[in-house]
Amino acid sequence: MTTSEKITASDAGTWRLGDLTVNRMGFGAMRLPQHGAAFGADTTPSDRTRAIGVLRRAVELGVNHIDTAAFYFSPLRSANELINRALAPYPEDLVITTKVGPGRDHTGEWVWADTPRELRGQVEENIRQLGRDHLDVVNLRMGGDRSIAELFGTLAELRDAGLIRHLGVSNVTAEQLAEARAIAPVVCVQNAYGIGAPDGDALLRLCGEQGIAFVPFFAIAGQGREAGAGAGAGESAELLAVARAHDASPQQIRLAWSLSRGPHVLAIPGTGNPDHLTANVAAGALRFTDEELARLEAVHRGGESEGEGEGEAS
Repeated sequence: MTTSEKITASDAGTWRLGDLTVNRMGFGAMRLPQHGAAFGADTTPSDRTRAIGVLRRAVELGVNHIDTAAFYFSPLRSANELINRALAPYPEDLVITTKVGPGRDHTGEWVWADTPRELRGQVEENIRQLGRDHLDVVNLRMGGDRSIAELFGTLAELRDAGLIRHLGVSNVTAEQLAEARAIAPVVCVQNAYGIGAPDGDALLRLCGEQGIAFVPFFAIAGQGREAGAGAGAGESAELLAVARAHDASPQQIRLAWSLSRGPHVLAIPGTGNPDHLTANVAAGALRFTDEELARLEAVHRGGESEGEGEGEAS
């Protein structure tokens, strides 16, 4: 498919996160601070100038929804610091979403905020790093099926105090979502989801029924998760056939498919590569025929083929 200068993130349509309107094609900052696979897995710092250039190019292409976290860092780079350096003073329509709950100490070891004081510290850390006086959207990322009530209640108090505008949840079950909504409004759910992960379909539909944005992570990578998806090795014949029909990459098809799951689905593909950025944004303009959707649905229901998930993500 074309990757001309006419490409814009608005081609994917828009959605409202509370009172904030965003283009459904956004950008994930996880891969900005380092080369290679996941943060923490390969801590080779990225090129600072290139990372800043990717962020600025994303905004030029119409991206106005950026997903980040204070725990996205390498020894020399922090995603939040890069965002601040590249984009401040921030465009009025830019929405920055961040995550709290998990964190990493200076050695890179994982720590979790288990108390209201620790959680507030993480919120304030994001505010400082981003150079803002409040956060647009904060997702509480959960681990396991424990109660969400105490920590989400803390975020609701910080929202009432003006430090947070809107609240979301991440890596949650339907039960945890219901528990959170009983405390305060939830504008988005950020869970792992993509072709070959039909277990996420029910929560995606539930979010649509409740007017909540569903924001998949690993939508391109599939089972490769942080390691990313390959350039086509191991992909099913059906998916590759759809890709050829659109002169698109398998990664673009996966990304466009996730957006096709409903008008409430947002995309946050991450990359430190300017060419991959352009390709990702271009995928927002892809539209599938009913026949193509049926073929991709069969791949989705059948699961991933062997060999999926090797290589670098887009």
